[in-house]
Amino acid sequence: MKKFEPFADNILPWLTCLAMIAALAMVFLYVPNEQIQGVPQRIFYFHLPAAWNTFLGFFVVAGASASYLWQGDRSSDLLAQAAAEIGMVFCTVVIITGALWARPIWGVWWTWDPRLTMVAILWTIYAAYVLLRVLAGDNELIARYAAVLGIVGVLDIPILYIAVRLWRGIHPKVERMAPEMAWTLLVCSGAFLCLFAWLLWLRLRSLKQQDEVAGLRREALIAS
Repeated sequence: MKKFEPFADNILPWLTCLAMIAALAMVFLYVPNEQIQGVPQRIFYFHLPAAWNTFLGFFVVAGASASYLWQGDRSSDLLAQAAAEIGMVFCTVVIITGALWARPIWGVWWTWDPRLTMVAILWTIYAAYVLLRVLAGDNELIARYAAVLGIVGVLDIPILYIAVRLWRGIHPKVERMAPEMAWTLLVCSGAFLCLFAWLLWLRLRSLKQQDEVAGLRREALIAS
């Protein structure tokens, strides 16, 4: 972690800002309107990268939780908690941007389309995970229950991906797109990935500092 600090503290924030500026410029100044949906379709360039970051965050939760259960590594436990919180942020962005996109295209803010339903379930699972982590405190047993939930919850992601094929729905599929659209999506995905890494680093460092402070308090109580 210490080897990553110079990059995370000095380079990653600037890289994220520049990438986000480039992404915004491409979305609003470069890419053309989609022929059928028009201007509202531009939210796609934020919606899809946010979804990918959601999945990335929850896969990190599952991997770190498995490491914690297997080895009892506190650092893995903190990484899982940080990734869950950041994943929840992006999952909420997915739901909000999806609603904003759906209203002018479908005429409703929300519909129980299979893929939308699975996203709502995914959000609920990891909201429960975050709640468990908040309630756990220093309770290792609750932390382990949360880790199991973090691993099981990730199984919703492959179901979400195949939901459109299993059940008929109105959620659009990503098909071939014009080169300008593909480049814009690529830049936006890179910008969101930088944002994910930066937020994850900040939250993980904050959790580690809180953990160290809690350890010092326990030592002070024992000494007194």
